[in-house]
Order: sequence, then C-alpha cells, then structure tokens
Amino acid sequence: TMAAGAPDLAALARELQAAVAADERQERENAAKLWALRQRVPSYQDFRNIVLASHLKPLEKKDKMGERRNVLWNPCAARGKAPQASDVEIPQELDQLPRTSAEFYRDWRRCLKSGKDKYQLLLELGGEALGRIFQADLGFGLLGEFLTVLAENVCCEDRDAILQILQSLSGTKRFGLNVDLLSESEQESSRRLFRKLQRQSGDGRTAGPTSCGAESETHLTNTSLQQETEERMVIELMKSYRVN
Repeated sequence: TMAAGAPDLAALARELQAAVAADERQERENAAKLWALRQRVPSYQDFRNIVLASHLKPLEKKDKMGERRNVLWNPCAARGKAPQASDVEIPQELDQLPRTSAEFYRDWRRCLKSGKDKYQLLLELGGEALGRIFQADLGFGLLGEFLTVLAENVCCEDRDAILQILQSLSGTKRFGLNVDLLSESEQESSRRLFRKLQRQSGDGRTAGPTSCGAESETHLTNTSLQQETEERMVIELMKSYRVN
C-alpha cells in the first residue's frame, strides 16, 4: 500500500500526459491557423475545418488499398476508441474545478452537456482563474463558445462576474486573432451579450434602505461613480471584442 502523504505517481503521470497533449494540440492548431491564413481560405467554415482536422496525418504513397496500414492517420480517434484499462471514467458531475487548460478542455467538451452547466462553470472559475488557465492561449473556438453561453444565460446578479471574465479573456495571448475568427453567429452572440450588459447597467444598484441628509447624498454619489466606472469598462470591452 502507498504510504500516507506519498504522491500518486499514476495520477501525476496522467496529469503530465494531459499537459503535454494540451501543449501539442495548441502548437498544432496555431500552425494550422497560420497556414490557413496564408492560404487565404475563402470562408470561415473552411478555416475552421482546417484547424479542427489539424491532428490528421496525410496518407503516404505506400498506404495503398489492400495493403496493411501502419500509419496512424487519426491518433485522437484511436485513443478514444481504445482506452487503457486503467483509465477512470469521466464523471458526469465535476468533483473539482479544472486547474489547467487540459482539464478544462476535458470537462467542457465531455462532462458538461448543457449551456447552463457551462455557464455555471465559467462563473465558479471566475475571471482570475480563467485568465490564469488560458494565459498562454485560448483554444480554437472556445471564445465563441464562451460568448454564446454567456449571452444565453446572463442575468443581472452575475453582471460583475461576467465583466471580470470578459476582461480576463481579453488579456490572453492572440486574443485579437480569436476575435477575428469568430463566426457570424458567435459575433451576434457577442453583440447580444453586450446589449444585455448595457441594459443591466445600474439595475438594482440604487435600491436599498433610504437615508436622509449627508449619508443619502454620499450613497448616491458612490453609486453614480460605480455606475460610471462600470459603463466605461463595458465600452472598453466592446472595443476589445469589436462590438459596434
């Protein structure tokens, strides 16, 4: 038996493999993005297909019909179809929040099925954690998915948290490129999200116990300053996300 407090070597090995796989995927997708841009592909869908297929390996001349194939042309599918016996099934509900981009991809793609669940994950992580997880790069397609999920589920009480999330994501590397690659529907989700955030500006912030004299005036002044600060923040974020 393993001594108390001793590291779980198998778990560490799996975590290392996941981190290496995430790094390889990031490099592969970035190379595919640059190649597609140089080729000036005619549409966003063509661009997306190129990036999503970046893990595929081309067949060689020796790979002919009727001959035994040793080329693993789709390693991702092969790994998915033949899991190791020691692999643990991914739970339907998260036992803990993801701490790395590899863990996030796994949970986002395979564990969370509904938009509401994904929305709750973004809120629970918050802007600071998301900025740390995706500091190196935000995976292809994720920004659009985030904007869509936020637009569909945003509510007034979550406004501050969503602004922090949007601000943190705007500080990730190659953020401008990810904005350029948003599909038309994702761009519309972004516009819809910011329209909702603007409408919610100041909602419920003047509510509360009323008071008289100097205290009331101070409260109103502080509330007004807070609203102005948040409105400026929304405007700056709209510029970053290129929302007209």
